[in-house]
Amino acid sequence: MSISVNGLKTLCQQNVVELVFNKRTNNQHRRMLCTLDFFLLNSDLGKQIFKFSPPRYSPPFDASSKGLVTVFDIIMLNWRNIPVTNAAIVTAIPTDPAEDFWKYFDKFISKMSVSQKAAFMQK
Repeated sequence: MSISVNGLKTLCQQNVVELVFNKRTNNQHRRMLCTLDFFLLNSDLGKQIFKFSPPRYSPPFDASSKGLVTVFDIIMLNWRNIPVTNAAIVTAIPTDPAEDFWKYFDKFISKMSVSQKAAFMQK
């Protein structure tokens, strides 16, 4: 299923989205959990667990014009550009109510070791 730049942005604003895609720099397969839900990211838990702080600067280019969506990567704890043309949505985990997402996070993500996180990203 293909999705537009705006469609992915909208989905990420209300969910944590599991995506698979090929990186545009080296065409390697990548799997990611990402979001653009600033209520979740700016929450006390978001700041504590994800070490989130809002961006200080505007991006150096318009990602949308290049078919990219800039998202916060929950595994790598940083911002990433996703090429929408080859991204596939695996699942979307609603972030409202936030308590439901944090239960999911505690059950699955928080218990992952570094090697399990690496395996998740390459799966």
